[in-house]
Amino acid sequence: MKDFFYGIQDLFVDVLFAPLDYLRELELTSWFGANTMSWVFMLIGFVAFTYWMMQLSKYNANNEEDKSVSAHSYL
Repeated sequence: MKDFFYGIQDLFVDVLFAPLDYLRELELTSWFGANTMSWVFMLIGFVAFTYWMMQLSKYNANNEEDKSVSAHSYL
């Protein structure tokens, strides 16, 4: 049973986290290079936010939503 957990440890440490170890070592020479994953995730978030706002403005321009005070039962 002990070997099973050591196998899981080896999988994560030696295989799956190897790119992150490379980024950690890269930080000593290039801060921007080491933070590329963060920049990519921020770019994805910005694109998703922009897309969501464009969709909301499209549905708002149709004037299909009932915006009266009694539109919802909980109001």
